[in-house]
Formats: sequence, structure tokens, C-alpha cells
Amino acid sequence: MAADVLGYRITGIEWDTDACATRGAAGMDTFQGDVREYSAAHFPHAQVLTGGPPCQTFTVAGHGAGRRALDDVLRYIRRLHIAVSSDEATWESISSTWQEISEELNERAAEAEKIKAEKLEVQALRSVERKAIKKSLQENGSSAEKIEVVLKALRASRDLGPEAADLMHLIEEYNVQGIRLDGLKAKLEELGDERTGLVLQPLWWVIERSRRPGLAPYEAVVLEQVPAVMPVWEKYAEVLSTLGYRTRTQLMFTEAFGVPQTRKRAVLMARLGETDIPAVTETHERYRPRTVPAGSSAATDHAANTLPWDIEENDVAEKPKAAWVSMDAALRKARSIAPRLPDRPAFTVVSNYGTGGDPGARGRRDHDVPSATITGKVSRNRLVHKGSDKSLSGGLDRFTLTEAGVLQTFPVAYPWRGKDQSQQIGNAVPPRLALHVLRHVLEPELTDDEARARLKQAIADLETWHPEEPVEVRRHGQWEGHPLTGV
Repeated sequence: MAADVLGYRITGIEWDTDACATRGAAGMDTFQGDVREYSAAHFPHAQVLTGGPPCQTFTVAGHGAGRRALDDVLRYIRRLHIAVSSDEATWESISSTWQEISEELNERAAEAEKIKAEKLEVQALRSVERKAIKKSLQENGSSAEKIEVVLKALRASRDLGPEAADLMHLIEEYNVQGIRLDGLKAKLEELGDERTGLVLQPLWWVIERSRRPGLAPYEAVVLEQVPAVMPVWEKYAEVLSTLGYRTRTQLMFTEAFGVPQTRKRAVLMARLGETDIPAVTETHERYRPRTVPAGSSAATDHAANTLPWDIEENDVAEKPKAAWVSMDAALRKARSIAPRLPDRPAFTVVSNYGTGGDPGARGRRDHDVPSATITGKVSRNRLVHKGSDKSLSGGLDRFTLTEAGVLQTFPVAYPWRGKDQSQQIGNAVPPRLALHVLRHVLEPELTDDEARARLKQAIADLETWHPEEPVEVRRHGQWEGHPLTGV
């Protein structure tokens, strides 16, 4: 979206059918399929690589699964770095290393599929046994209360007599299968998630373009993901430096770039050549619950009460920043473009998620501050009258999909298509954040004044964007006539 607004032609590879339908309706060139079926060599005329590989495996809570997935990826990156760093490295030796890594990942994925199938069988068996336990309890005359206790604890009640031997056997067998199920889950965690290998794809594409005979390196690379992926980007940066790129990693706060929501993203920026990449300058204040927007009547008092650790070293010398953008401000601007959008009284968003580890303690954000992170569950968030728990009436108690997109800084005319559009919205990179990053990396020759003017115009174009003619989504092998394939 951001590249399109900036005037760059972009081609995407997307696995999800619904996301492809949306991209096609938006007039954005797309190949559908698993990115592992494609290679950098398929698009020799591409000059910039951007992406956001899957992050789920690094954000798994419990049992150290996320940590193991991260360690696996870092180990594979080290192997690739050694392969490209060798003085005797040839394309054949580099590609051989990648082939070995791919085979290891494929073997682990195949083994994981077998275990998943076995796990499903065990779960089905336990379901049957659970029903048999309930039936046996009922036939033995157990009360509903006792049945509930036994099924909840999944162990025999002390009140069960010798006549309940069959029931005891069922419960013991159920527990045996439970131990087996736990073992299968542990094996799956050791094998990891097949998506872990997808995180390596952008790096391999950069390596292939840099070292494969007949191909030219990308001029720039931009990758983003959740903060947990930052160690991966830092290791990526080491490899890219070896390949002749100047790099910068940066943890970016979306509201600090005019996005009306709080969201953190880990970004890797790389540019071929000797020109350094400075940090992308924040244009807006970061949101802190106890702060107030700049320029308000309470701003002076807030500055006096700010604790030392709230001030960053480079804040003192920077020009004053604009206030963060609230949900209300973003939605009001959207209504000025599309009057059909709902006009609500002051509201509070009650999150679908709990806070502080308590599922019942729903997060709350008032309309006059930035939204919490927009996720795939945004349609489940409830809108209530500010200062109360009373839901807004008249169908105003949920954000529309268009409004959810606006809080991600998509234009009101963006044509969401397919199923689970909320998930598509939650998965997306806020285009306004992407504008700042892409402009920064791809147009280093602009002066500060020129850059500000460029961004100002791009933001205005983003807000009023309308799709061009829909395009047909391509599939692997449909190279003919495509400008990046050369076929």
C-alpha cells in the first residue's frame, strides 16, 4: 500500500487466498502461493525486497517453544553467514548449504506431520473414553455432581466401590493416553513449527541475488515483524553487511509516526553501498497512559512531572513533535472523506483480550487516545459509552471493517475482500508507518525539507486513495509478460 502511494511498482507473493482477493481488488500485482515455491531468480528485475515473514513461532508462550524456535533460526543464519563469508565460497557451495538447511527443515516438518496425525488419533480416543466414563457413571447411578467431579478431575472418586472396576479401568486408560498425548506435544515442540523456516526466506533471497551468477543484488531491503524477531534482524544485518549493505535495525512505535494505535514493530533496513542509514525520525509523541498530547493545557505540568527514564537522550535536541493521533481524530477525518461512516458519541473500547495475565480484566481505551494494537480479533472489541459499561446502541458497539482499517491507516476506500477480513486487517503493516520507512530507505538523497514535503503529500494521497482497476492474481509459472520476470 505504502509503496503504491509513493509511486513504486510492487509485486507481492501471498499464500492466503482471502488476502490475495483483497490485493487483486486493490489493483495490486500478486502471485499466490507458498513463498518457498518461488526464488529470487524468478524476479531478476526486482530492485527492492520487502517482507514480514511469520512470527508465531517466536511468540509462543510457555515451555520455551518460542526460545527454541528463535535459537534454531539464529543457528541457521550463522551457517549461511559462514557459507557466504568464506574466501573460497562459490555459488555451488553456498547453495549446497541452503539445500542442506532446507532438507533438515523438510525432514522435521515431515516428522511433525506424522506426530500431529498420531496426536489427533490419541485425542479422538480420549474423547471416546471420556464419553464412556460418563456413560458408566450414569449407569452406576452416580449423581450429576459426582459425574462432574470425576470428569473434571479425570480420576476415580474414592466413593466408587468394587463394582465400578470397569469404570476404574476406563479412567486409568484415559490417563495413560493423556501421558502419551503429553509426550507427543513435547516432541512437536522439539521439532518446532514449519513456519520457522519461512523466516529464513528473505535472507536467502538476498544471498541468491548477491551471489548467484547472472543476478544483481537488491538495491535495498526492508523487513518488519514483532519485537521478538529483533535478534533475527540483528543477525540478518551481520550477513547483509558481509554482502555489501549498510544496515539499521530499529524498534518503531507506530503512534510515533502518526498511526492512531500503539503497536511496536522491529524493522530491518538495508541499502547497498556506502551510505549509512540513520534511524527513522519520529514525528509524533509516543503514547503513555499518564501523558497528555503536546500543546494541551496540561502539557507544561506533564513536562515538569516527567520521570528521568521517560526522556530519551536524543529528545532534548529534537524539534517539538506533534501530538499522537487519537482514534476519534482518525475516525473524524475518515468521516470527512466518507460521510457514510458512523458518527459516535464519546466511547471507550473494551478489548477482547485480558490484561496483566487476567483474562477477565479487559483492556480499555477511551476514544480520545490512540487505539490499542489492532489485531485479528478487532471485530470482537466492544464499544461502550465513555465512563460506563453500557454498550453503544444502534449498531455502534463494534468498529466496522472500514473503521478498523482506518485505525491501521488504510484509506477508507481500501477494498477488503474474502473471509476473515478482521484477521487481514490485524496482520497488515500500518501503511503510514511503512511510508516513513520506505521513503527513508529508498530516497536518501532528499533534503530534510524535501523529505517532509514528500511525506506530507504521500500521507494526503494515502488518505484519499482509491483503487484502480482490479487485477487477476497470478500463480507460479505465470511469468509471461510480467515486468519483473523478464519472460
